[in-house]
Amino acid sequence: MTETIQDDFVRSFRASAPYVHAHRGRTFVLLVGGELLKSAGLVSFVHDLALLHALGVRLVLVVGARPQIDARLAERGLSPQFHDGLRVTDKRALDCVKEAAGVARVELEALFSMGLPSSPMEGARLRVASGNFVTARPVGVKAGVDHLYTGSVRRVDADAIRARLDADEIVLAGPLGYSLTGEAFNVSTAEVAVAIAAGLGADKLVGLVEAPSVPSGDGRFGELSLTEASALLVSAGDLAVDVRRQLAAAVACLEAGVPRAHLVPRRADGGLLRELFTREGVGLMITRESFEDLRPARLADVVGLLALIEPLAAQGLLLRRPRELLEMDIERFTVATRDGLVVACAALYPHPEEHCAEVACLAVREGYRGDGRADLLLAYLERSCVEAGLERLFALTTEASHWFVERGFSVAALEDLPSGRRKQLDRQRRSKVLMKRL
Repeated sequence: MTETIQDDFVRSFRASAPYVHAHRGRTFVLLVGGELLKSAGLVSFVHDLALLHALGVRLVLVVGARPQIDARLAERGLSPQFHDGLRVTDKRALDCVKEAAGVARVELEALFSMGLPSSPMEGARLRVASGNFVTARPVGVKAGVDHLYTGSVRRVDADAIRARLDADEIVLAGPLGYSLTGEAFNVSTAEVAVAIAAGLGADKLVGLVEAPSVPSGDGRFGELSLTEASALLVSAGDLAVDVRRQLAAAVACLEAGVPRAHLVPRRADGGLLRELFTREGVGLMITRESFEDLRPARLADVVGLLALIEPLAAQGLLLRRPRELLEMDIERFTVATRDGLVVACAALYPHPEEHCAEVACLAVREGYRGDGRADLLLAYLERSCVEAGLERLFALTTEASHWFVERGFSVAALEDLPSGRRKQLDRQRRSKVLMKRL
């Protein structure tokens, strides 16, 4: 049992290496609700942030305080006031916002200061920076209702935040913004997170949601394109309130140029790490690198596939595939299209009895190369294999071995191929075998 646990640890740790490399030096903005501050998982969350920081991730943490504000209002015998989902903040409510935000900041700074021996924080020496990074203005009167000290983001001081990140500090922001007239305003933390992510040109927005699960992309491995996420906001009326709020923030970030956003269930043990350092993840990823033009091939695509494959087959880069074979294997193909034109393709041939699959006929039309389509196709097929419970992916190639190696494949022997595939092999081509463990 101990060896199995150790093997699992070593395998998982090694599998995380590509993500460690990919995330080092990147800027992530994390958006969490005030519920986190009252939860038993708060300390573990801080430990996970310390690990991200140690791995070179630049972190901006935007923390809400809605439940804490409501609790302070209740202590004073006051009721929260909302209009069209937006809090109306009078002077007494603003005092509650200030108190809640101040206490949250102090509690988080205390946790980030931990460094007991034999704990995950030993030697971390984390520094936290907070301040007047957000300039706000009053929302004003909407539909006849004066929102008083409720504000909206006017701008963020991205240069000041970037300087703190460059100094190896974690930046902490909350629900307060400050006006040019010296007033404080209660500002939506989702709006703050979006503005900071856009201003910094962040690499990711990561939102922790209270719901036990998040919507998936049509069963596609917890992934949505920007177009699909926008449509979900309109069509899905049963989304949990915080999921809707976080999804709207994700869409706004991507529209502002942030490449990716993730929604992670806060209660999932180690959810943040599992989402960022495993292929399967645990939440929902929304990406601007859209898969919206990737789809299963149809018989109507055969002519386009032939036009794509034939020139490469003539150069000896691909095997010739006659129309009859393409029609017979069409369900194995995935295509990328642009305005109806097949611009890229790949085929996947599973060998479930040996828990592996072959990626074949990976091709991109001339004039459409160099923009990552081949990577998107390969990632799509890898996710399909993981979803099907397959453990390995292999490819046979004569000239593209370096391309596969650069994407995590290793050179393998013919004996590593499934027995059925070895019998079909054209040995005169002297193809190299590349193998990747998923």
